[in-house]
Amino acid sequence: MEHHPSRARLRGKGYFSRLGPGIVTGAADDDPSGIATYSQVGAQTGYRLLWGTVLLFPLAFAVQEACARLAIVSGKGLAAIIRERLPRSILVIAVSLVAIANTVNIAADLGSIAAALNLLIPIPHMVGVIATAVVIALLEIFIPYHRYAKILRWLCLSLLAYVAVMFVVQVKWADVGVDSFIPHFNWSRMDISLLIAIAGTTISPYLFFWQAAEEVEDGDEHGHPEANKPHMRAMRVDVGSGMFATIFVAASIMITAAATLNANGITNIDTAEQAAQALTPIAGQYASLLFLLGIVGTGLLTVPVLAGATSYALAETFGWSESLEKKPGQARWFYGVILLSIAIGLTLNLIGVNPIQFLIIAAITNGLAAPFLMAVIWWLGRDKTLLRGWTSPWWSQALVGIAILAMTALPIMWLLAP
Repeated sequence: MEHHPSRARLRGKGYFSRLGPGIVTGAADDDPSGIATYSQVGAQTGYRLLWGTVLLFPLAFAVQEACARLAIVSGKGLAAIIRERLPRSILVIAVSLVAIANTVNIAADLGSIAAALNLLIPIPHMVGVIATAVVIALLEIFIPYHRYAKILRWLCLSLLAYVAVMFVVQVKWADVGVDSFIPHFNWSRMDISLLIAIAGTTISPYLFFWQAAEEVEDGDEHGHPEANKPHMRAMRVDVGSGMFATIFVAASIMITAAATLNANGITNIDTAEQAAQALTPIAGQYASLLFLLGIVGTGLLTVPVLAGATSYALAETFGWSESLEKKPGQARWFYGVILLSIAIGLTLNLIGVNPIQFLIIAAITNGLAAPFLMAVIWWLGRDKTLLRGWTSPWWSQALVGIAILAMTALPIMWLLAP
């Protein structure tokens, strides 16, 4: 049976519901860490770093397309492929990096959901964190993910509020146009840190493993097909749609924060209340509620993706039974890792880091871990014995290569900057 037989069609009723793993990946990319990062960048720098989102779109698309290609052709997840094709030391480093980055991200997202809940329900922060962790763990374990994700996709539409704000506030569109396509930034550690955070939250390590794992899961559900041109075209449409959506929302959040917060002298976001102020022009007194829906919707979608990506990576490494469609008794170790990831994320919240700052830290952690993992993906995409006639095309290799160089150069630039 053809894999996602209708996801290749861009036109027609119900396109949103027809999309495959790419749209879930894209929605998960605009997680609480992303919302906080893009809001902070817009508040702190105005429109100056918008060019970063434009530049990241083709790079993010190429990386996710390469991950999906590897899974479709091999029928295996990313960690399983690395285990078979590369030295064990590379497998250990890759899985360790994604596990560490994911755990920090889970901790940050749990804290941010609790902080957003506190806007409406005055409960102690740690009570909110614990309640959030328990609810997410129960949902991920006892509800098949394909049903869970369909519901949460609609919650994530609350992010379109940032798009709406752009058209009711005084946006300097001439500046937006210039800053979107002419790169410039201050030679300072602050600007470079923000660029690392933007790149890290857009091209995130957990998305690499998740994209591959879900391609395999969907392939198994529909009958894993032989790779063919219609299948690859469908995958590209799906991945491209997801990445375009995440970049468009990211740019909208930055523009909104620049036009509302930065324009009014708010250049640093320390609390959820300050972040919610960006939505005041269209939501008024309900800005906190709208912000809460966006944070909770993306958080509930993303934390399972983060924990699931870690669990898929470890399951493929050790050969455990794996699938979010299986019951806990059918994949004990797989679900055990999910519970452990959430538990560690919960524990990290005990150290008392400000939730908004924790999100920025998570984005930077992703930015530091991504180059090594992308280099592995680039190498595997060129493996003719693995992919046969479906090796990554030249444009994909070039874009992934540029992404590796750019995300490797940024930390070096940070060290050299004043």
